[in-house]
Amino acid sequence: MTQQPGLPVALEKLIEDAIRGDPMSPLRWVSRSQRHLVKELTAQGFKVSQRVVGKLLRELGYSCQANRKTREGSNHPDRNAQFEHVNATVQAAIAAGEPAISVDTKKKELVGDFKNNGRELRPKGDPEPVRVHDFKIPELGKVAPYGVYDIAANHGWVSVGISADTGAFAVESIRRWWYKLGKPRYPNATCLTITADCGGSNGPQVKLWKRELQRLANETGLKITVAHLPPGTSKWNRIEHRLFAFITMNWRGKPLVSHLAIVQLIGATTTEKGLKVCCEIDGNLYPKGVQVSDEEIQAINITRHIFHGEWNYTIAPNQQPP
Repeated sequence: MTQQPGLPVALEKLIEDAIRGDPMSPLRWVSRSQRHLVKELTAQGFKVSQRVVGKLLRELGYSCQANRKTREGSNHPDRNAQFEHVNATVQAAIAAGEPAISVDTKKKELVGDFKNNGRELRPKGDPEPVRVHDFKIPELGKVAPYGVYDIAANHGWVSVGISADTGAFAVESIRRWWYKLGKPRYPNATCLTITADCGGSNGPQVKLWKRELQRLANETGLKITVAHLPPGTSKWNRIEHRLFAFITMNWRGKPLVSHLAIVQLIGATTTEKGLKVCCEIDGNLYPKGVQVSDEEIQAINITRHIFHGEWNYTIAPNQQPP
């Protein structure tokens, strides 16, 4: 390959028209077979084999994948424009040395000796025994891991909640990330940029989410800019592919027998590209159905952006931090 420096560029150009799916995902995939790629590259004058093409594809971040359910409804006409807006907002924050994070809740998990998909090395004929039925163990219950992914630093934070996944829990997770990781890394920060999907505890219509963000802004003195992914694209959130996917890979085949085991498995997640993850249990209780008054909504110092202000907005402190 060193004697053919133009080979990687030629290969990527060949498969550009076969790119499908998430426009922001670092993992891209191809629908053309390696045999056809070898044939086309040979026609361009390169000397390659399927083994060389396969190695190059992996280095370039491509892999062959089966179909996956990601469409959650009809596409919004401004979907691509919103993706571009989200990317531009994040890039501007990173260029200015300000923190930019991607947030979301990982799916809830049963705690106990339940089957966990995947396989791990064990002595032959000695699989780890688990329960036949997935009935919740009352004293252990379920956990809701809420993740915060620092896009520039490639560093993740996960708060493992034992209560409901609410807007208060979401913002508390961001708060914990800020004081334990964010503030030491960005001591001169004036603005925090958050990218989130359009549903769940951090959805743009969730009043509790905005009220708690206002409290966080007042507490830290940070302007908090939020850019939501367009509807129907929650699976394309950066945190899904850069943090949650690797957590799932790390604990595959391992029953999540206790809160401590979950924290240790999440905290031990790493990648060759330097991903690090910190994790802790959030033992607070977050009741569902908390009502946010009209007075509290009116007190939120929110500025909606010109482009889709329902998705893009900035909440500024309305008082000096203590």
